[in-house]
Formats: sequence, structure tokens, C-alpha cells
Amino acid sequence: MVTGTNSKKKLLDSKRKLIAKYDPKSPISEQYRTIRTNILYSSVDEEIRSLMVTSSGPGEGKSTTTGNLAVVFAQQGKTVLLIDADLRKPTVHYTFKLTNTTGLTSVLTNQIDIKEAVNKTDEENLFVLPSGPIPPNPSELLGSKAMHNFMEQALEEFDLIIFDTPPVLAVTDAQILGNLCQGSILVVSSGKTEKDALIKTKELLTSTNGKLLGVVLNNKKIDKKGSYYYYGTN
Repeated sequence: MVTGTNSKKKLLDSKRKLIAKYDPKSPISEQYRTIRTNILYSSVDEEIRSLMVTSSGPGEGKSTTTGNLAVVFAQQGKTVLLIDADLRKPTVHYTFKLTNTTGLTSVLTNQIDIKEAVNKTDEENLFVLPSGPIPPNPSELLGSKAMHNFMEQALEEFDLIIFDTPPVLAVTDAQILGNLCQGSILVVSSGKTEKDALIKTKELLTSTNGKLLGVVLNNKKIDKKGSYYYYGTN
């Protein structure tokens, strides 16, 4: 009985987090599509094919934002690879109800091929690569030559790669990935993210030649029905 209750709760949590998939006509899903459009138009000279989504600190909604952006890009017809690059506290496998026995760390350490590690989801065109087993040296692994080689191979297989990364102020992982990606999206939680933390986060992202495409304001209440998501260019 308890098992059934837990399964239902996990399904409801998944549907709540992936609103763009389970309720595509909702106002929030429309906001994610607006973010998608702004990302596409953020660079007129080159097509955006690699993105990372991060935040200043934990609990600001970056993983939910990452998942929904991956969904709306896939719904547009692009083949999308969502990668859980939070090698310390991964959550993407929970959202998509996957196991995390193999993943990004397994590929980077040559234990498995990328094609074997990637999971096809029930959302057409959307593929997910979990973090894999948590390594003792996340930053070194993300900054390795193996990571550069992985990016080259992934870009040959998919139209768009989206990384879910750890918070910027917690560890250096997001800054490392910022150098690999064409752009970064910063998720800010309304009423939670402090101004000083936001300024420091922007400085860290831009100091390593990372391109900050814009900011998503999360959890901004407009009425009793839900939340409002806003995307602003840098």
C-alpha cells in the first residue's frame, strides 16, 4: 500500500516538474516557449547548440527550468540531449524516472559509450543522460580532455545539448561548463535570491568567458493559480 502511494507521489511530482510535457497549454508552459524563442534569437550570427542552466544557490528551480526547456525544444522538432552535469547532487534521473547506475561520469571514464548511456524518453526527440555514479573529482572531470571530446561527439549526434549544472556560488563546476557552452541561463527565485549573490554569480560566469544569455525569474506570483516565469536578456 505504501509502495503504491509512493509511486503515485513520484508520478505527480514528475508531472508537476515537467509541466511543459504534461500540461502544454498552461500559461507556465507558454512562458517556457517564450524563453525558448528568446534563446533562439539571442544570437543572430550562430545557431545556439549548447546551453547550460544554473543558479546562484540551491532550491531556486534550475533543474525544473532545465527539464522544461529541454521539453519545449524537443517539441519544436530538435533532437535534444539533456545532461545532468550536477555530479554532486544529481536530480534529473528522478524527474525522468530513470536509474543512475550509468551516465555522464561513466562515459567520461570510458566505461560505456555515449550511445549506450543515453536514455530515450517518451517525449519525442528528447534524450537524457543522467550524471552517473558520483565521482571524487567532479570539477577535474568536467574540465578534462575527455569532456571536450564528449562535447564534440554529442554535437554530432544531437541538435541541442542542455546541461543542468550545480549552483555557481557552491562550486566551480558551472564556470567550467560555461566555457564549453555557447550560452548560459541563470535561474533566479523571486524573493529568495539575494542581490549580492546574483551580482557575484554574474561576475563569476562572465569572468571565465562564459556568455550569459539571460535570466529566468522563477516563482514570481501573479495570482492564486500559479507562478509566473520571466526571461530577461543580459
